[in-house]
Amino acid sequence: MLFEVEVIAGGNSPMDLNRVFDLLEEPRSIRRLFTADPDGADAWCQVTGWAESGPGPAWAALAEDSGDGVILLVYGGDDGIRLKLDGDAAEWDAASPGQWGEPCLMLDKDTPVTE
Repeated sequence: MLFEVEVIAGGNSPMDLNRVFDLLEEPRSIRRLFTADPDGADAWCQVTGWAESGPGPAWAALAEDSGDGVILLVYGGDDGIRLKLDGDAAEWDAASPGQWGEPCLMLDKDTPVTE
């Protein structure tokens, strides 16, 4: 199933992205994943989808990426996804210095995620 991720840089995402992926499974809603934080250290992070109206679901699915083979695609709303370190109890907020936005993440297919 072909799926397009289109995010325009703005209040959440630092960059534009328009890319089509071939999903290999039905997307599943996720709340946590193990990935690099802004300093490059691997850590458990909370994740949410992001849109102009605020947080929403984040999704993960195995997908084919022409350059990398099979990846784990993590995506969210029209403005991408938003992350914060696991254990951070702050409300989701695009202005929070402890949170960061991405258009999506293309991770190793074996990346741990939780619902």
